[in-house]
Amino acid sequence: MIRCLSPVTRGCAAAVSVQLRSGFHGSPASAKSRPVPTHFNNEDKEKDWSPASRDDLFEQVARETKTKATFNKVIEVFTRQDVRRRGHVEFIYAALKKMPEFGVERDLSVYNKLLDVFPKEVFVPRNFIQRMFNHYPRQQECGVQVLEQMENYGIMPNVETKVLLVQTFGDKSHPIRKYQRIMYWFPKFKNINPFPVPEQLPEDPVDLARLSLTRIANDLDAQVTVYQLPCTDVTESGEEVVVPHIVGIQSPSQMELLEKHSVDRPVFVEGPFPLWLKRKCVHYYILRAEPLPPELKTEEPYDPERCLDYPLQLDLDLDLDCDLGDDQSFDVEDLDEGPVFAMCMTSQGDQFTLNQWISGLQQNNPVLGRVPTLFRLDSSPRELQKTDHTRSDHKQEPSFGTEGEEEPAEEPEVLKDEEPRRSRGMKQ
Repeated sequence: MIRCLSPVTRGCAAAVSVQLRSGFHGSPASAKSRPVPTHFNNEDKEKDWSPASRDDLFEQVARETKTKATFNKVIEVFTRQDVRRRGHVEFIYAALKKMPEFGVERDLSVYNKLLDVFPKEVFVPRNFIQRMFNHYPRQQECGVQVLEQMENYGIMPNVETKVLLVQTFGDKSHPIRKYQRIMYWFPKFKNINPFPVPEQLPEDPVDLARLSLTRIANDLDAQVTVYQLPCTDVTESGEEVVVPHIVGIQSPSQMELLEKHSVDRPVFVEGPFPLWLKRKCVHYYILRAEPLPPELKTEEPYDPERCLDYPLQLDLDLDLDCDLGDDQSFDVEDLDEGPVFAMCMTSQGDQFTLNQWISGLQQNNPVLGRVPTLFRLDSSPRELQKTDHTRSDHKQEPSFGTEGEEEPAEEPEVLKDEEPRRSRGMKQ
C-alpha cells in the first residue's frame, strides 16, 4: 500500500537528510588524496629531527673553536629554524652532552638559555586531572635533567630559572619541585665546609703547591719553604732542561720530633699521594719514620701550660649515679703509623729531585745528615715527567734509595715565607 506524505512530513525529512549530510566527514583516504602544497613537503624533507642531526648541528656551527659564543650560536640557530621548536627535547639532551666540550658546564646563563628553548605555556596543565596524570611527562623529564646537571656541577639556579620553569611547565610541575629542593639544600651546604677551596685555583704551580700543603698541614705554625723555583735552561748542546719546582712545609713540632729521632733508625721518603682540589689533582711526598716498638716507647708527661685553649689531657670527676654494669672509659682506637717529619710537592718525583728536598731540609734539621734516608717511590696515577738526560747518573729506584748524606753538587736556593701563620681562627 502506498502512503502519501504530507508537505510538512516531507519538509522534516528533507531537513534531517541535510543535517545528516552535514555531519559526515571524509575518510582518511580521501584526505590523503588531496593535493598538498609543494613547499611544505620540501620543508619537511630538508629538516631532519633525529638525535644524530643535533650532534651534527653542533659540529657544523662550531667547526673551528668550541667556546661559549659558538654554543650560544648553535642555540640561536635551532630556535630560528622552526617557530614551533619541533625536536626541542632531543636538542636539549644533545646540548647537555656537548656542554663539557665547549667549557660551559658551569655557566648559569647557558642553562637558562637552554630552558628558554622550551615552548612557553604549552605544557602547563589546565586542570587538576592533567596535573595528576603528569602532563607532558617527556618534556618535564627533560627539564628535570637540566636541573640535575646543574646540581651535579654545583650551579645554583636564580630567579630567571624559576620564571622560565613556571612559564614552561607551571607552578605545580616536577621541574618546579626539583628547583625548590635545590634552593632548599644548596644554601645549607654552601658554607658547611670550614676550610673552603677558592673558586679559582692558582695557575702558578708554586702557589698551587703552597695552597695544597697549607691545607694538608694540621698546624697553624707550619712554615712553607720554596726550595727550588721552576725554570727552563738550555745546555751547550742546545737541549732544553726543565728544572722542577720543590715546595715543602714543616712545623716546629715536626722539627722537634725529627731532632729526637734516633740516628740508628732510618727515615723514609714515600709517595706520591694524590690530593684533589676541585677538579685538579696534585701529588705530594712525605718524610716519615716507622713507629717505635712497644719496648722502646716512653710516655712523656703532659704539660698543662702548653696549650690553654685546647688542653691535651682532661681529668673529669663525674659524680653521677652509675650502675655496676656501666662503663665510663673512652673507647678510642689507637693506630700508630709513625711520625711524619715533613711534606713536599714537586712536578718531578724522581730520586734526584727529592734528594734536593732532603738536602734543603738539612739546613734546619742537621740530624738528617747522620740519619740514613731510604726512598719508597711508587708510580703515580698520571705519568710523572721523566728524568732529564743530564741527570742520567741518578737512576730512579722504586723501592729503596741511597742514604740522605749524599748531597747534590749545587746547593738549592731556599726561599721562606716572611711570617708563619699563627692565627687561631679559621684557615684561609
